[in-house]
Amino acid sequence: MNLSDNKPLQTLHIFSGKGIQMRTFHITWVTFFVCFFGWFGLAPLMPAIRADLGLTKSEVGNTIIAAVSATIFARLLVGKLCDTWGPRKTYTVLLVLGSLPVMLVGLAHDYTTFLLFRLAIGTIGASFVITQFHTSMMFAPTIKGTANAVAGGWGNLGGGITQLAMPLIMATIVGLGYTKPEAWRLAMIVPGVMMLIMAFVYYRFTQDTPTGNYDDIQRSSTASEKVSFWKAGADIRVWALVVAYACCFGMEITFDGVAALYFFDNFKMEETQAGFWAMLFGGMNIFARALGGIVADKVGTRYGMRGKGILLAGMLLLEGLGIMLFAQAGSLPLAIASMIVFALFLKMSNGTTYAIVPFVNPKAVGLISGIVGAGGNVGGMLMAFLFKSQSISYGEAFLYIGCAVAVAGLLLFLVNFNKTASLEAAEAELQTA
Repeated sequence: MNLSDNKPLQTLHIFSGKGIQMRTFHITWVTFFVCFFGWFGLAPLMPAIRADLGLTKSEVGNTIIAAVSATIFARLLVGKLCDTWGPRKTYTVLLVLGSLPVMLVGLAHDYTTFLLFRLAIGTIGASFVITQFHTSMMFAPTIKGTANAVAGGWGNLGGGITQLAMPLIMATIVGLGYTKPEAWRLAMIVPGVMMLIMAFVYYRFTQDTPTGNYDDIQRSSTASEKVSFWKAGADIRVWALVVAYACCFGMEITFDGVAALYFFDNFKMEETQAGFWAMLFGGMNIFARALGGIVADKVGTRYGMRGKGILLAGMLLLEGLGIMLFAQAGSLPLAIASMIVFALFLKMSNGTTYAIVPFVNPKAVGLISGIVGAGGNVGGMLMAFLFKSQSISYGEAFLYIGCAVAVAGLLLFLVNFNKTASLEAAEAELQTA
């Protein structure tokens, strides 16, 4: 066997499934894609759920908060488990446990029980941390940002596809003779079953590192033994990335949660139509997040980590301006155009953030991935509070968020990410970890 077969890949051949690295890469992003169906499958069905359960605007807002808040703690835990237990077993357990509330949410018959199920479903969002960690293990530092961005972007694409797919599944069930209150409940069984299938695939066909699973190889030491949560958290760059990810991914999951309702209410359309326009936002992930990672890798090669940080700050500033334009859109064409603009910069910011994360501290990639990933959900939770307010319209909420994101982008120009190990040193650390 070629010795290079058990090393992180230096290139990303996206149309290849050869080798454990590329097989794991493809299974990882497909699994993350499926997780979005479980995590946000309810979002495009909310018009029917709202009518069925008689939810108020404030109660709908609380369910949006629940969908992202549970993920905060789950991501911190999962990040630690990736470092110690391994991504393969961690993902498998998350998929099995997460599928249960997804399939059983149909048992909810009032606001309280629905809220509790939504909270439990929110833990599925921790899948992102495992996706980024596992991809980081399979690729060399020079290509890591690109690989992370492509895997994250294609996985996030599930957040867009589900906006159209779930209403179509519900409509199909209605066509079989069921009522809408029955149909949305039955529709959620589909993503739950998909998650169970991927749990088997993940456990059977992936491994923790190119050299083998954690249980089967001698790891000289683990990240958890070297770096504590508090030591990792003492680095200002970690918290700068937390703020950045709160502004980009936080806005993404918030928009995934409210987009269908926003188009449904503001432009008076059917669930499937609203889901289609909301799908365009998530559909940008097919290339935009990957583009952010590719550009970040190229900038990093030429200008180092400082260059990556400036790129991230610029993307956030443009994202904020785009959200403000969307907030002021008075017609559907302008709303769609401005949504596509801010979606581009938002998803590029996502990719750029995780092109920086693996290099902040190579001894604690899982831990820092979890902290930054949790930051994205903190941002989503804080933004969701604006959408539950009775005194603030959805348009005003978007305007406030756009201003906050633009300011965060400006402040990020002041952060120097250059205090990091070289790519060669980072690769050596990962090889001995």
